[in-house]
Amino acid sequence: MSDALVMIERSVRLSGRTVDALLFSLALPVIVMLLFVYLFGGAIDTGTAYVTYVVPGVILLCAGYSAAATAVTVAQDMTSGVIDRFRSMDVGGVAILAGHVVASLARNTISIALVFGVALLIGFRPQAGPLEWLAASSVLLLFVLAMSWLSAAVGLLASSVEAASGFTFFVLFLPYPSSAFVPIDTMPGWLHGFAEHQPATPVIETVRALLLGTAVGGSGWQALAWCGGLLLVSMALSAVLFRRRAR
Repeated sequence: MSDALVMIERSVRLSGRTVDALLFSLALPVIVMLLFVYLFGGAIDTGTAYVTYVVPGVILLCAGYSAAATAVTVAQDMTSGVIDRFRSMDVGGVAILAGHVVASLARNTISIALVFGVALLIGFRPQAGPLEWLAASSVLLLFVLAMSWLSAAVGLLASSVEAASGFTFFVLFLPYPSSAFVPIDTMPGWLHGFAEHQPATPVIETVRALLLGTAVGGSGWQALAWCGGLLLVSMALSAVLFRRRAR
């Protein structure tokens, strides 16, 4: 536990020192939300105010992108030689990776709060009570946790920092073929299957329903299943990959 706390402090400090990446991860979701609301929102019919519809999707986009940056930080550690120093001090892989994951949770907490603040300023009016807010926050943090561990596994697989950075762009575009920005039934028929059954859609629908005070339905269980499954697989895969890379 003491090793993990030290690694968490280290990763949080590293996040604060990469100012350009931190500012970009904070500014990107706000820019995307303003872009869709003010440039495209008037042409998109969702049956409600577009800002009300789009905010959960933007939050997920920002959470996924910031969590995917974990792949880059893990790849930097694996290729810089610092892992050899940690291993010589008998620091375990779980502590090292946990530091990166918790730093990702901290970055995302700030980013999500920023998006909510800007959304409220431009007209987002959630109908959630305290329990719904708690549930929506828990689902988002579980998604971030799962994506952060998946990103850590990708960082361990990547042969270079540049290769790991490609994963961030994949995660960045994952919410687009989902219900994040437009209803799925407005998409081409051949895209419906992927849009309905990828992990972003049930998470977005669950958060949207909780914030707007509507019925969650089956999307809640699907979101938990996707996040829980990704989390367990990613943690197990990360443990195996770290042992192999650290030999």
